[in-house]
Amino acid sequence: MSDFMLWFYENYIQPQLCEIKEGEYVDYFVSVTDHLPDSLLPDLRKCEEFTAIHAFLLGVRTGAGLSSAAR
Repeated sequence: MSDFMLWFYENYIQPQLCEIKEGEYVDYFVSVTDHLPDSLLPDLRKCEEFTAIHAFLLGVRTGAGLSSAAR
C-alpha cells in the first residue's frame, strides 16, 4: 500500500471511523473489541485499516465511473 494511502488513513479515514464508533454502531464495535483477546486487537486494527482504505478507493472509482454516465 502506498505511503500516501497510509497517511490518508491516519489523518482522514481513521478520525471519520472514530466518529462512527461514537454513533449508532458503537455497540457492535464494543462487542467485538470486548470479546477479542488483547493480543488480536492489533490484527483487528490492521484489518480495519485495509478494509477502510479499499472501501474509500472503491468509492473513488465508482464516483469517477458515475460522473461520465451522468452526462
